[in-house]
Amino acid sequence: MTSNTATTPRYITMHDSDNVAIVVNDRGLPAGAVFPCGLTLIEAVPQGHKVALRDIAEGEPILRYNVMIGRARRDIARGAWVEESLVAMPPARELENLPIANRVPAPQPALEGYTFEGYRNADGSVGTRNILAISTTVQCVSGVVDFAVTRIKAELLPKYPHVDDVVSLEHTYGCGVAIDAPNADIPIRTLRNIASNPNFGGRAMLVSLGCEKLQPTRMFPADTIPIRQHGQEGEGIALVCLQDAEHVGFESMIASIMATAERHLEALNQRRRETCPASDLVVGVQCGGSDAFSGVTANPAVGFASDLLVRAGATVMFSENTEVRDGIDQLTARAASEEVAQAMIREMAWYDDYLKQGGVDRSANTTPGNKRGGLANIVEKAMGSIIKSGTSPISGVVRPGEKAKGRGLLYAATPASDFICGTLQLAAGMNLHVFTTGRGTPYGLAEVPVIKVATRDDLARRWHDLMDINAGKIATGEATIEDTGWELFRFMLDVASGRKKTWAERWKLHNALTLFNPAPVT
Repeated sequence: MTSNTATTPRYITMHDSDNVAIVVNDRGLPAGAVFPCGLTLIEAVPQGHKVALRDIAEGEPILRYNVMIGRARRDIARGAWVEESLVAMPPARELENLPIANRVPAPQPALEGYTFEGYRNADGSVGTRNILAISTTVQCVSGVVDFAVTRIKAELLPKYPHVDDVVSLEHTYGCGVAIDAPNADIPIRTLRNIASNPNFGGRAMLVSLGCEKLQPTRMFPADTIPIRQHGQEGEGIALVCLQDAEHVGFESMIASIMATAERHLEALNQRRRETCPASDLVVGVQCGGSDAFSGVTANPAVGFASDLLVRAGATVMFSENTEVRDGIDQLTARAASEEVAQAMIREMAWYDDYLKQGGVDRSANTTPGNKRGGLANIVEKAMGSIIKSGTSPISGVVRPGEKAKGRGLLYAATPASDFICGTLQLAAGMNLHVFTTGRGTPYGLAEVPVIKVATRDDLARRWHDLMDINAGKIATGEATIEDTGWELFRFMLDVASGRKKTWAERWKLHNALTLFNPAPVT
């Protein structure tokens, strides 16, 4: 862009009916700034925040995305800053009398010929990385496993060049919990399904303490994956139990873990990438540190890429219960069937009740950073979040901790917490992660590559070695949503193939697994 264009006051509206717009210019605009249409600011407005396009009377709806994001708490003059305190949030839509599968999008033309180089597993799934994962039954063993993994990486991993990494699947669950309580099965099935993530090649290891409530046979019942004790050969979960009599001292425990790990490394090292259709991708999409540009640049670009993936036969999961709750009518209308729509409604109702038990509602979602980035409330945030899902029919719903079934666009019913959502998408079988951010976050996962998409030029410039894709070019007019969506789609294929690494991978940045446990702690 020319310097003249870059300094021209600019705003973005999302729909012709909107009575507010967001300011595009870096560092915002001062009072007296005049937009090309003649609108004059009567007070300074920060970047990403809303300006009134016309006079808005007290009690009148404030419209963005052609959706009422709230009502004016007092009269707002044309050209004024519509800041958070002026917006009274509307109540959540009731879950009755919703549109059910009545606006199902027509299938788009198939997208053929796109492939990536992946690791094919015996169960038909495909990994984008070749990783040895060491699961744990209880937080008590985390220190021992951390020590062992450090030594495995230093002493063993260099001998096996075709293995990408060794990760410990640590968590804070497993004991001191009401393990038979309603919903206690959620964290247990989450741990079980993470262990069989496609990026782990079917070579599962498990370290237990011995006395914990989450016994190995409870984590992996006989009808899921068989358990074999240390030293035994064959299929199934290789178990190392620290309280076994054979372990005399700390070094004995470490030696057992390392010996088991080496056998797994030898097997994983025999694996090679092979050409796989793009339909073998299972992509989780998520946003964190959102701002007003999330729904304008990054999330629409992700939505476009999501449609491309669905057209290629892949699986795409979008999530975050509180961040879709205010658009539930849009989603039930797009559901591929009544069964899918009703499943979404059940998940929303369950989560409403879960929040109510904690004495809060969906409004607790929005963070101080979201608000500084121009998002007045969860309604406005939700409208920008939903766009990540693109325009495809919603073909299924994944309950917390369950594995995804079927392909196409799925709704994975997770909390909005970045860490919990990512953990549950891992359990669902995600082999590639796309994460958008406007405020900026170094979020990453050790288990799958995480592609970071920036919503603004300024963030992409400042965090140039943390953001993989700059969607801010959409706001400045240097690129279109379609351009950026295709750029992201091609980058996903390169990352899935190992031809490129994300910044989070290069720096080895990752967050701990965070289980969703709605059951009591004893």
